[in-house]
Amino acid sequence: MPNAAALAALDKEIAAVRENIRELTEQAAAYSGAEDDALTADRIAEQESLLAKLLKEREAFAAR
Repeated sequence: MPNAAALAALDKEIAAVRENIRELTEQAAAYSGAEDDALTADRIAEQESLLAKLLKEREAFAAR
């Protein structure tokens, strides 16, 4: 059985990354300019990659 505290910590980290993605998306909508768009897109992609990694980790952890 997975450690409940570790699973809760992972869920908290997943929620934080999702919030980061939401905030970055809002910022992207508010800013204009190619340079800002590229930087924001890179940051969103980085956060989405991290989210995918964390979700995979959570899935594996919960399956134990």
